Amino acid sequence: MAAWQKVLVLGGTSEARRLADALAGEPDIEAVLSYAGRTESPAAVPIRWRVGGFGGIAGLVDYLRAEKIDRVVDATHPFAAQMSAHAVAACDAERIPLLALERQPWRPGEGDRWTEVDTLEDAADALGASPRRVFLGIGRLHLAAFARRPQHDYLVRLVDAPRESLPLPRVAVVVARGPFDVAGDRAILERHGSEVVVSKNAGGTAAVAKIEAARALGLPVVMVRRPRIPDRPAVETIAAVMAWLAHRDVSAGADRGV
Repeated sequence: MAAWQKVLVLGGTSEARRLADALAGEPDIEAVLSYAGRTESPAAVPIRWRVGGFGGIAGLVDYLRAEKIDRVVDATHPFAAQMSAHAVAACDAERIPLLALERQPWRPGEGDRWTEVDTLEDAADALGASPRRVFLGIGRLHLAAFARRPQHDYLVRLVDAPRESLPLPRVAVVVARGPFDVAGDRAILERHGSEVVVSKNAGGTAAVAKIEAARALGLPVVMVRRPRIPDRPAVETIAAVMAWLAHRDVSAGADRGV
């Protein structure tokens, strides 16, 4: 029997991969997972998938029309603000229901020593003028923001080994794919002699180990707040997404109450 709806999942997170696993077992749903192409070898999923951008809002609209997409789930990273904004605009234009699968942000707890900032450039400046040993848990794409502070010794963790020189003169690289655990991240921080951790407030469990390791070691954390994303309905669990997809009478207008 043919699927009664086609679903586009905007991915790039562990939650998106788990959602793909759940969708694979639904005969009434034909789903495709879209990777942004930030990593060289994205994790395999049991549904159809694609890699790369859409070409802005207009390109996404064209894709939604060409593929006859019925619903969109935004399971991108909380810092993929441009993609999320494009999804809101494109789905509004096409009257296609949109739902975000959104992690709760991390919040400082007892023993945490956070300095919260709005941008990566602010995070670089927050490190101060004196040379420090810095763990950068921010991924590959935003390292250039720290070139303005070349006096620090940086340790960066990347999913893929860099193919070209990084924009930091004093840098060591660890290549690893999460999820990570506290013991492993604590060992990395201790081996490097890290004095401060820089992180984006991604939320969730896959990357929280570095925050918990910093707490255990008494290290300060420079935490970059999430960028603003246009209002859209959102849920926090895969089960809630599946329940939303199970309702056949969802419209783009009614969706705003999710």
